[in-house]
Amino acid sequence: MTESKLGLDFGKVHYAKNVARDIAGQVQEFVEHYTTVAVERTLCRLMGIDGIDKNGVPLPNVLTDALKDNGMLSAGALHFLGNAMIHTGMTPGDIAVAVSEGKLEVRKVPVSDPQKILHALKPFMDKSIARIREKRARRENYLNTIGEGPRPYLYVIVATGNIYEDVVQAQAAARQGADIIAVIRTTGQSLLDYVPYGATTEGFGGTYATQENFRIMRSALDQVSEEVGRYIRLCNYCSGLCMPEIAVMGALEGLDVMLNDALYGILFRDINMQRTLVDQYFSRIINGFAGVIINTGEDNYLTTADAYDEAHTVLASDLINEQLALMAGLPEEQMGLGHAFEMDPAMENAFLYELAQARMTREIFPDAPLKYMPPTKFMTGNIFRGHIQDALFNLAGIWTGQGIQLLGMPTEAIHTPFMSDRYLSIENANYIFTSFRNIGDEVEFKEGGIIRKRAAEVLQNAVALLEKLKNEGLFTALEKGYFADVKRPKNGGKGLSGVTEKSESYMNPFIELLKGNK
Repeated sequence: MTESKLGLDFGKVHYAKNVARDIAGQVQEFVEHYTTVAVERTLCRLMGIDGIDKNGVPLPNVLTDALKDNGMLSAGALHFLGNAMIHTGMTPGDIAVAVSEGKLEVRKVPVSDPQKILHALKPFMDKSIARIREKRARRENYLNTIGEGPRPYLYVIVATGNIYEDVVQAQAAARQGADIIAVIRTTGQSLLDYVPYGATTEGFGGTYATQENFRIMRSALDQVSEEVGRYIRLCNYCSGLCMPEIAVMGALEGLDVMLNDALYGILFRDINMQRTLVDQYFSRIINGFAGVIINTGEDNYLTTADAYDEAHTVLASDLINEQLALMAGLPEEQMGLGHAFEMDPAMENAFLYELAQARMTREIFPDAPLKYMPPTKFMTGNIFRGHIQDALFNLAGIWTGQGIQLLGMPTEAIHTPFMSDRYLSIENANYIFTSFRNIGDEVEFKEGGIIRKRAAEVLQNAVALLEKLKNEGLFTALEKGYFADVKRPKNGGKGLSGVTEKSESYMNPFIELLKGNK
């Protein structure tokens, strides 16, 4: 950003990023010493372990649970797998099956030299890394040949519960002009400590995130991409108790965008903060390597707290999410940091405040494909007012150069939108984006005016909050409810039992192999 249209003090921005880096560093110091059942299941999947046992339990869960139950999780799944491969001559997949059938006891496998373990693991590690690279190359080839739509990308949701019906709706949306298709997960999946197996046809409020469902939808979008002459990105959700596991499944199947917030699960799903903060690190390493754009969920803060009074908490969280992502080797170009158009429409000059906050976010994170969320909190069921609110949201998005525009629907707050509602939303966005394409280059903001003053105020308040967080630590801040007016205990919430301190023999060579690489 060469010049600020808001007159922002970039010395203050630089200072805020340094403070956020210190906060993230405190978190990372904790993260380095722990692993989780989700991280270890992810490593199992990277070694080619897939499928279910006779009871329908995913094999990565079977193996990881066996390690946990025998007090061996602290050494990690790869340590055990390598030992077992050397001792038995079996593949990782065969080992998982043998454990599930009671033919192999994890505690009885002799311990081998670490270098021998790594040597045994290497062919399987190489195979999974090659597959992820191939999927990234496929995406880049599409972008270099048929291209894609202009930013902001038009982002729409499909959520029938049936993956095959989702395909029909997703292809229709692409033909109507959508650039990103998000297959929203079925209600409550973020709280499942396992990933369902295979294609699914039943879900409530969404469709199960499974590897086979990822494959089916990615193939369908490749087909329609070639038909419409532009690449259509696929988005899913790796938040929740299976954050890194779903991230690697997406990487293996060629997904392009993932919901991957460091704090969302803590605040809005009551997932234990220790569990989430360890899980997000490895998930972001994977997403970075796979070229996946992550979306963060700061927009949710404004559904539980006031959008005017608490705007600074969104910025502070964006700054922390940015630093945590950088520590995982994920580049700024893949950070879809979140914010939202959630001001009370009855507030005088509400649009000016929205414009100020959207432009401020754009200037502070100039290289990030920011994800801008539509109005939801004040949608009433009045479809005409709702359509106008969405139009103002679209105007703010094109005016301030957002990267990803999640389209609002006129029937928001009434029912799951019909395909016709989605068409109207895409039509609305295209009309606004075409009519106002270059307005951001043409219009300046008055010095001392409402917009400039609002941006400076939010930045100042964010700095003050970050300073407080640095002194108290992020864990304490989450306990006190600094974000979204939601309080969470450090030792409470779901998934804490799945957190284990690493032993001296712990190994995860994928961190070094994937972090910051392509």
